[in-house]
Amino acid sequence: MSSYPRQYNAAADMVDRHVAEGRGAKAAFVDLTRTLTYGELAAESNQAANLMGTLGLRREERAACILLDTCDYPVIFWGAVKAGVVPIALNTLLTTEQYEYILSDSRARVLFVSAPLLPVVQPILDKLPSLQEVVVVGEGDFAAQRAAQPAEFTLVDTIADEVAFWLYSSGSTGMPKGTKHLHTSAMETCRLYAKPVLGITEDDVFLSAAKLFFAYGLGNGMTFPLSVGGTGILWPERPTPDAMFSLMQQHKPTLYFGVPTLYGAMLAGSETDAGGNLRFCVSAGEALPEDIGTAWEARFGVPILDGIGSTEMLHIFLSNKPGAVRYGTSGKAFEGYDLRLVDDDGTLLGDDEIGELVVRGPTAAEGYWNQREKSRLTFRGEWTHTGDKYMRSADGYYTYQGRTDDIFKVSGIWVSPFEVESALISHPAVLEAAVVPHDEGDGLLKPKAFVVLQSSDAASDDLFEALKAHVQKSVGPWKYPRWVTVVDELPKTATGKIQRFKLRG
Repeated sequence: MSSYPRQYNAAADMVDRHVAEGRGAKAAFVDLTRTLTYGELAAESNQAANLMGTLGLRREERAACILLDTCDYPVIFWGAVKAGVVPIALNTLLTTEQYEYILSDSRARVLFVSAPLLPVVQPILDKLPSLQEVVVVGEGDFAAQRAAQPAEFTLVDTIADEVAFWLYSSGSTGMPKGTKHLHTSAMETCRLYAKPVLGITEDDVFLSAAKLFFAYGLGNGMTFPLSVGGTGILWPERPTPDAMFSLMQQHKPTLYFGVPTLYGAMLAGSETDAGGNLRFCVSAGEALPEDIGTAWEARFGVPILDGIGSTEMLHIFLSNKPGAVRYGTSGKAFEGYDLRLVDDDGTLLGDDEIGELVVRGPTAAEGYWNQREKSRLTFRGEWTHTGDKYMRSADGYYTYQGRTDDIFKVSGIWVSPFEVESALISHPAVLEAAVVPHDEGDGLLKPKAFVVLQSSDAASDDLFEALKAHVQKSVGPWKYPRWVTVVDELPKTATGKIQRFKLRG
């Protein structure tokens, strides 16, 4: 781990140093309506830090952020960090019930909420005794309150090992968990992954389809550009294929961060090009099917570097690297993180064996908030248990097999849902697929597939038989789906992960 002084506030590295280094007039972030320079970010986040005190927030207390991706987001986030207040980046797509759970669970004292999202939380605001203030962002409330504050602020002398911010897990298997990250964690993701693997510099322009509330998006869209003095493009609306292509044309990003579903949709849609400036594309959130990776690189001439990260580890800790991409895998280990595969008893496994991936590295969260048992199961000493099943090849490439609770056996042999899904997606009629185990009453599990077709008119018994035969030929005769169901869409978390548990039954 890189050495940090004991007294360390992440905002000093991420925000304030850029003015001293001569980047005050450079664009830090660009959204739909404004460009925020590094000088403005430093001053406005100082105002936001002063506002935290005016609102009665004290060090280590929590400020919940239900915010669209605009220039106000980094101002509020880093203002809180400067003040020693803990910002909680919350998913903007949750239900009223889920917000009530999280706001109650976190005991947030202040809520910053974008004006279009206020109606979702309005019905519960009187039910939250810990919540003292609600600041509406985007309709003048926040801007006026911030502007009334001094533009100078002395950073709170936080500790390097102190909690800086929280993220709530995406809740792919239940209610989300508050995950606590330290002041050093964000810069460590840049030092270990973004700089050596992606080669980021201050000349880079970053575009992330994944939102800032998502651990993956927080790095891509905010901390990566801030770590080197680059520029982040912020998009507050849904990341549709047309929107992403339009932003590529307008802003000429050098790095684009997407998720497999969106890459597939972009390939299936517009014939627009990718802007011409891209050095690399990155994928995470779900494993990238080989077919999508090869088709993307063939069309745009830019590789997708697929990797795996987690809310618990803050960002990617296993990745394909430039010049060594092997589509269909999550790549190889890189310096700074140690990886192991273990069985259910914790026994170390070798090459070509399926086991749970565990990781050791300096960006691991401190633990879950008020979830002692789940913290103990996930964070075991220096090792973090990911819940992901992988297989490692003899030359060190890791291939995703599925979540621990998704993988199953057919005829005594492990079946990876992801492998079957990848085979289905490689058929020209299929846009997306999810595979789950199904028991028809005889106690034996067999694969059942749910597919989104390129054209709903293509559904037919002949197509279903063709898909089964395609899987048999591609990945093995025992792995083919015995049942194929056409759906309009697959259930996913806001971060793009398929919620397979919702398809079981």
